[in-house]
Amino acid sequence: MKAIGAKTALDITDEQSLVDLSLDKPTPTGRQVLVAVKAVSVNPVDTKLRTTVTAETAPKILGYDAVGTVAEIGPDVEKFKVGDRLYYAGSTQVAGSDEEFQLVDERLASTAPKSLSDAEAAAMPLTTLTAYELLFEKMHFVPKGNQNQNKTLLIINGSGGVGSVLSQLAHWAGLTVLATSSPANFEWLKRHGVDHPLDYHDDLLEQIHYLGYQQLDAIAILYAPEAYFEVASDLVKPFGHIGSIVGSTVDLPLYLIKNKAASFDWEYMFAKSDANYRVHTQGKILQLASRLLDQDVLESTLTTNIDTGINAANLRKAHQLVEAEHTLGKLVVSGPFNGTV
Repeated sequence: MKAIGAKTALDITDEQSLVDLSLDKPTPTGRQVLVAVKAVSVNPVDTKLRTTVTAETAPKILGYDAVGTVAEIGPDVEKFKVGDRLYYAGSTQVAGSDEEFQLVDERLASTAPKSLSDAEAAAMPLTTLTAYELLFEKMHFVPKGNQNQNKTLLIINGSGGVGSVLSQLAHWAGLTVLATSSPANFEWLKRHGVDHPLDYHDDLLEQIHYLGYQQLDAIAILYAPEAYFEVASDLVKPFGHIGSIVGSTVDLPLYLIKNKAASFDWEYMFAKSDANYRVHTQGKILQLASRLLDQDVLESTLTTNIDTGINAANLRKAHQLVEAEHTLGKLVVSGPFNGTV
């Protein structure tokens, strides 16, 4: 089968950073399904893991968002049958979705939204799981429609992949949502459930106080937590939550929220599959999201689809765009494997 992998840690501008490969087609065992991949999304985790490849781990097959159809099933599979169309984020502990046929634990997957194209659906799993786990499992808001009235959430970096899903889920659940971006992306924020767009260039406290909020129930820092932690500690309510998905380059001053008895929450959606911890919940989260997407409660955050085929050249192009850190929403590569550039 065809695949794309990293054989050594190189700058993405190097043609050898991601290369086209030919590998043996795997066979599913246990609760694994073998998925014929149709579209993949590129996330920051892809670019980070590419730089960690060593001679011992090469070739590293990346890819942690995918849509495809079930080609074969393992003997213990209960949820799916051959021909089912799935979407999932998978696991960093096994080969990723940048291959023609991928083995996936059925508990991590769900039937894909029927109303979305392959590219639209492939944009959603990783960011949806991240946003859901942070909002409902770590911050403990109620994961039901309109059940969190009079609760407030601030999202730092609201127009990125995770932020664009987090705002939609929070809006669905009844929270009032504030989010930062550049003014050019304010319409995007509003379209994705943000009540109060905030200009990240300007004083954040001043803007929030002007809106009439002195403190907030929760703050999600989706960019450089060390740059925003002091502001968040000032804003968070007693017993509130500050959460982040981005590792800090320095120690965070957690003592600032001690006397508020507030919590700091890390979210990493691969923690469950890394530790084999409640992995079935990720399939259930994606199942709920699939239903909400088909009901137009949520919408896909796809903004860029490189649709000329899944190959090394197109994935290098996608990695470069993600590494530039100016991507609005999500970027997907779709089409046949080793298609045209």
